[in-house]
Amino acid sequence: MAKVLYFDCFSGASGDMILGALIDAGLPLDQLRAAVGSLALDGVTLEAERVDRAGIGATKFRVRGADGRRDHHDRHDHHDHHDQAHHHPHHGHGHRGLSAICALVDRSALSEPAKDRARRLFRRLAETEAAIHRQPVEAIHLHEVGAVDSIIDIAGAVFGLERVGADRIVSSPLNVGSGTVRCAHGVLPVPAPATTRLVAGVPVYSSGVEAELLTPTGALLVTDYAERYGPLPALRVRQVGYGAGDRDLAGTPNVVRVVIGDDGAAGNLQRVVVIESEMDDMNPQIFGVLMDRLHAAGALDVFYAPIQMKKNRPGTLVSIVALPADREALAGLLFRETTTIGVRFQEMDRERLERERVSVETPLGPVRFKLATRNGDLVNAAPEFDDCLRLAERHDLSVKAVQALATKAYLDR
Repeated sequence: MAKVLYFDCFSGASGDMILGALIDAGLPLDQLRAAVGSLALDGVTLEAERVDRAGIGATKFRVRGADGRRDHHDRHDHHDHHDQAHHHPHHGHGHRGLSAICALVDRSALSEPAKDRARRLFRRLAETEAAIHRQPVEAIHLHEVGAVDSIIDIAGAVFGLERVGADRIVSSPLNVGSGTVRCAHGVLPVPAPATTRLVAGVPVYSSGVEAELLTPTGALLVTDYAERYGPLPALRVRQVGYGAGDRDLAGTPNVVRVVIGDDGAAGNLQRVVVIESEMDDMNPQIFGVLMDRLHAAGALDVFYAPIQMKKNRPGTLVSIVALPADREALAGLLFRETTTIGVRFQEMDRERLERERVSVETPLGPVRFKLATRNGDLVNAAPEFDDCLRLAERHDLSVKAVQALATKAYLDR
């Protein structure tokens, strides 16, 4: 069974809300403190308290400085990176650049995969801010990235999500809020510029609440981890956690919810996209080249089917199975290499059996077998066709005879 974590962002999300939800769902605060403490951010303490948000009990995660002041999260409904930029030096630490933050991550006790992810997240946020300010990443002063609470939110979330160990992470569409937000650069519309860039290509909406519900850090974390967006998938729910924002909004709980459970499916589930297009006016010689180029561009599978099209013309249906991240590149290749003027696509889950290769000695020589298992049970064992063909040619036998010999040798092992 695959373990699934679902982000329910019906009231947006921020970094501190995500950490609060993970703590509420069972992440031990002392382990989070140890992980964040390894970043050597002196003079800060982490706190978690139970609060009420529109009748929903939730956990509020806070960072306090050495002087006991609350972090920047408390100044707004959610925290706003831009406000940190010039007006609020954070706990006396100033603002760190990307290289300084990555150095903190390198020296931390986070696992190597977690360090890699944290560095990638900080770089993505830095590149987003650089694009907004129209400056190269190396030149921009990363005040939006460098505040202590942002470092803790990102590194802490990476640690917490790694500890959850979900096989898949899914999210609801993201409620961004509405209205305006005041920051160091003036009054800006919601979502803020950084948030808008970070949610490019992701389903978002506004429920009409006049507040900044989705912050840059919240958008960064959800969009980096979520494999897909939609309603809560079918789960056997194991844990639920609610992470609170600062304000108690009228009419809606100001929380993000995480739901953790098992999807109940055996084998390995993988999210894929199926891209399809049909054409009836292309030189058939091109289809062979097209298949090779689609596979080279990352397609997991490509197949053709004969179809009947308009005006009773015979045509070909091109179907491509790929990872969602490769959809744009593969669609572009279809438009460039074929005569099609449109493609359609849909995302779905596929289940892949666990696979293993073993070598079996036969009277004719070794033959590799492909073994497929599901929940530890052997489902299929097939001899490698190329090996059977090679032995058939060497011994002047039919391929089916060699396949039969190989299968017998496998069963007699």
